[in-house]
Amino acid sequence: MFDTIKRDIKVFLERDPAARNALEVILLYPGLHAIWAYRIAHWLWEHNLKLLGRAISQIARFLTGVEIHPGAKIGPGFFIDHGMGIVIGETTVIGEDCSLYHGVTLGGTRFERGRKRHPTLRDRVVVGAGAKILGDIVIGEDSRIGANAVVVKNVPANSVVVGVPGQVVKRSRPLPERPDLEHDKLPDTIGQTVIALMRRVEALEELVENGSRLEPIPHLPVENTWMGEDFSI
Repeated sequence: MFDTIKRDIKVFLERDPAARNALEVILLYPGLHAIWAYRIAHWLWEHNLKLLGRAISQIARFLTGVEIHPGAKIGPGFFIDHGMGIVIGETTVIGEDCSLYHGVTLGGTRFERGRKRHPTLRDRVVVGAGAKILGDIVIGEDSRIGANAVVVKNVPANSVVVGVPGQVVKRSRPLPERPDLEHDKLPDTIGQTVIALMRRVEALEELVENGSRLEPIPHLPVENTWMGEDFSI
């Protein structure tokens, strides 16, 4: 238990540059309080004290603005920044060293008791502010979900997802230094597609006039996944 507590505190100190010391994190970080409350509620849930577990989760929701169902399974190294408005559903599974920002929803899309209805996040996934990940889908390890993206399909490992609905861009460049907090590096799939269409028109005009053509960029997505070299990701 003490090892878990120390790791939780260390995670917040490592991933939040505003955190100055352990005492500040322990006393003033609602994301950490929400995680500790979840660990207690989850233990009660697993030991068939479900009503008490739900009660603790709702008290934590009132105090921190973070709602984590005690039935969710969350690995070590979990980080919640700011936290307000986060919702994590009952059958959610979160791997190690994942990070969530405020306004994130890990929600379900079915009304079937006893079945998995919520997403699975593999290790080291970062979910930006306001993003919604819905349904029994899998987000591959080392992926980053852009702010306000809506994700309703599986995401391969080492990808970036942007837009509504989420467009998956497979990284072609090495991963940045841990943790991956480069939220400003988001590919503009729609804008690049419009540019590619304009270039295609120019290529057709060139073909009619001179018999030559240009290769369209970006390339078409393969199995609904864009290639990172087209977006410098």
